[in-house]
Amino acid sequence: MDKIKRYMPKALSLLLAFTIICSVTATAAYTAGAESSGTGSASDNSKVSKQETVYVIADAEGNPDKVIVSDWIKNPAKLDKISDKTDLKDIKNIKGDEKYTLNGDNMCIWDAQGNDIYYQGTSKKDIPVDLSVSYRLDGKSVTPKELAGKSGRVTMRFDYNNKQYENVTVNGKKTKIYVPFVMLSGMILDNEKFSNVTVNNGKVINDGSHTVVAGFATPGLEEDLALESEDIEFPNYVEIKADVKDFELTTTMTLATNDVFSDIDFTKADEKIESLDKKLDKLTDATDKLIDGSSKLYKGLSTLLDKSGQLISGVKSLVKGAKQLSGGASQLDKGAGKLNKGAGKLDKGAGSLKVGINTLKNGVAQLASGLSTLSSNSYTLNSGAKQVFESLLSTADAQIAAAGVKADKLTIDNYDEVLSGITGSLSEESVKKLAYNTALETVTSTVKAQEELIRTQVEAAVKAQVIEGVLAKSGMEMTAEQYSAAAAAGTIDDAVQAQINAAVEQQMRSDAIKNTINEKTNAQIQSLIDENMKTDAVQAQINAAVEKAKSGATAISELKTQLDSYNKFYQGVLSYTGGVDSAKAGADKLNSGSQQLYKGAGDLKSGTKSLKKGAKDLKKGTKALSEGTITLADGVKKLAGGSDALVGGVKQLKDGSLTLNSGLKTYKEQGVKKLVDLVDGDVKGLLCRLKAISKVSSDYKSFTGTGSGMDGKVDFIYKTDSIKSK
Repeated sequence: MDKIKRYMPKALSLLLAFTIICSVTATAAYTAGAESSGTGSASDNSKVSKQETVYVIADAEGNPDKVIVSDWIKNPAKLDKISDKTDLKDIKNIKGDEKYTLNGDNMCIWDAQGNDIYYQGTSKKDIPVDLSVSYRLDGKSVTPKELAGKSGRVTMRFDYNNKQYENVTVNGKKTKIYVPFVMLSGMILDNEKFSNVTVNNGKVINDGSHTVVAGFATPGLEEDLALESEDIEFPNYVEIKADVKDFELTTTMTLATNDVFSDIDFTKADEKIESLDKKLDKLTDATDKLIDGSSKLYKGLSTLLDKSGQLISGVKSLVKGAKQLSGGASQLDKGAGKLNKGAGKLDKGAGSLKVGINTLKNGVAQLASGLSTLSSNSYTLNSGAKQVFESLLSTADAQIAAAGVKADKLTIDNYDEVLSGITGSLSEESVKKLAYNTALETVTSTVKAQEELIRTQVEAAVKAQVIEGVLAKSGMEMTAEQYSAAAAAGTIDDAVQAQINAAVEQQMRSDAIKNTINEKTNAQIQSLIDENMKTDAVQAQINAAVEKAKSGATAISELKTQLDSYNKFYQGVLSYTGGVDSAKAGADKLNSGSQQLYKGAGDLKSGTKSLKKGAKDLKKGTKALSEGTITLADGVKKLAGGSDALVGGVKQLKDGSLTLNSGLKTYKEQGVKKLVDLVDGDVKGLLCRLKAISKVSSDYKSFTGTGSGMDGKVDFIYKTDSIKSK
């Protein structure tokens, strides 16, 4: 029983650690556009509920720069109108076209039309838990700017200040109870820069190229439980140490959730504790009576020993002593009667104890079952991390679309390939070629629009050459222009003109002349295209496209780097949740231990049953002894020779009764009393505080407010700024 009390704080510490780890996995970071209705659902599936995620964008020391809140109002009853109280600014519907009106009491009336509502806004309100990140290099405090690019032994400490509490009544006293937030801080470290990484309360996972670090803390929980510091301590900070070369840090992520105690019902524990308490009271009473009976037995045997000693003085004294022995035997018989009754009560108390331990065993089994349920929530954490990833991918899709780049929709599996493809398509060579071809297409189209005019000019030039050739054959040495002028002046006979014109028209209809016209037309078009492509305006357009592509390639590369960073964190979360099964295995071992304790109680019950039988036999013996002392006088002479043996036997009986009395007192002090103290003190006081913590946790449902009668759930995600080397 002493071991139970001594190890109970350790067991409670392990239990809370398992609860924290598993409940964190049950917390999924809600993002805009979430489709899963299973995450964070209200207890009443037909009731309107509000799931809220608060994003705290902070600098490298944890100081908030901006607070963005995403809300998902679940509408399982398909209501047309939903009243939701909120103090957010810049509210916008991020997944639908439903409108709202805002009255003077910060009440949003949404025209839901039977749909769920997804909206987002900003807040200037203080967050309930402050995050502070400090840095030390080789034992000296430094700022993030001073740490960037440095090498040495680095300590990063995350401190959490819980400011959210209620004043509630616990055991008849007004007590400050903090909302039991669990803080899970994590980061991904490059193994080329970080080595020998440790965390004070958390887990370090190394995949060979990167190290994922995750630690948890419970600010305010130690004050809530009011346990002695030597019994159990609850961390309120996370400290990470590492050997660093050229320090750089992409970002850190911290999740704050109060789901741990909101989801655990402590109300049913009262009945079992009260039942065990009553049975332990009966066991205490039975033990006291048994001790009293053994004490009287010892006194009676002492009297018997004193009287028996007088036999050594002579037979005559023995007659008188025999009478006194008869009286002592009578007292012994009475003491044996009390011992018999006490042994019966002890046996009954041992039975009650066995029943009580069975109740304890069943309670431990329920705990193991609860841990198994919490273990199953690992899926929820993975889903939440996936939702955050998909939200980042959705934002990246929007940025790519806004830049005018056509690309496949990004997914966790394809984003690397898609973004690498976009970056490749934006190389200087590719973009320059594309820009040149685009300009060439435009210039070509413009020039070819004038093809008929060019062809007309070419035909006129070719016809002039044909006319001059016909004139030369006719013996008329003049140009086409001179011929045209002479014909107009009437100096050339009409018949001659008719012959010349007929000869010209015949040649113009020939395939050779037509081919010549086509070739010269195409050559003229190509010449104009080449001249236009060399102009400063066209070259400037090509160069501008190349510069714009360079900028776009840089932005896409940075976007891919950010997504790669979160992907590493996401993969770390998947690996981390795999360790939850180990917690469940530990709970199963605790359950096995309670089974063994129950078996020991059964053995104790068997022992008290034997003691009861022995006490009953002793009662029969003392009765026979009392009756035998009546005939003692008749055997005085015979007893004279065996008086020494009689004295020795009585002395052994006396010593045995003293040992029995001492053993029963030890049993009461080290067994029964400690068991009673354990139930009255540690368990009852702790249970009252656990109930208060659970209530305060359940009351805190929203950061920005909820409508009347609306259920809620809120999580906080802190993201710190990067620390980059110059």
